[in-house]
Amino acid sequence: MNKTRYNRIVLKLSGEALSGEEGFGIEPSIIQSVAQQIKDVAELGVEVAVVVGGGNIWRGKVGSQMGMDRANADYMGMLATVMNSLALQDSLENIGIPTRVQTSIEMRQVAEPYIRRKAMRHLEKKRVVIFAAGTGNPYFSTDTTAALRAAEVEADVILMAKNNVDGVYTSDPKLNDDARKYDRLSYMEVLNEGLGVMDSTASSLCMDNDIDLLVFSIMEEGNIKKAVLGEDIGTLVRGK
Repeated sequence: MNKTRYNRIVLKLSGEALSGEEGFGIEPSIIQSVAQQIKDVAELGVEVAVVVGGGNIWRGKVGSQMGMDRANADYMGMLATVMNSLALQDSLENIGIPTRVQTSIEMRQVAEPYIRRKAMRHLEKKRVVIFAAGTGNPYFSTDTTAALRAAEVEADVILMAKNNVDGVYTSDPKLNDDARKYDRLSYMEVLNEGLGVMDSTASSLCMDNDIDLLVFSIMEEGNIKKAVLGEDIGTLVRGK
């Protein structure tokens, strides 16, 4: 068995990463590919937790721009993450990976409520745990959810899988041909330079709790496994 760099990970997936070129909804081939990549990692003995965004279905900021109450718009976004989480759970279980969805907003008919000790027990039993419905509070992003859950379950790293870039750059590489990719960064550099890797709340939470963050592309098959094995991909962000 290959030696892994990390024993327990939180994989952060954007909702848009599941939509493919359509930009909306769930592309079956994409979610099946993500599930297979998670399976490859789980079979190495790594304990895997996942946080999925909901931007492929609904974005709270769009609702606010429409004149909706911000809290209501954010709650709709949380429900969108539950839909994505259930779809990912189904894809994982179809290929033989035991999975549990835990939600911050209680909905017992479809998922377990989030209970930290129970989540950790699932991970110890090598079940993939998907954290849905954000933190359960408006005004907080799924980036913050990933940072919070990583701290709570004592994860070794957050793997932030992107569908449009393969790391952190000095500026948007699609708009600036001179954009330079970082191999290593500190959270203080991320915050001071406004690099937008994750929102400032999530970055501060990771920095304060000494949680590593690896930003990489999900579009290249096998990248999650490469990240877990410690191969040189993406951009590593650390506390110092």
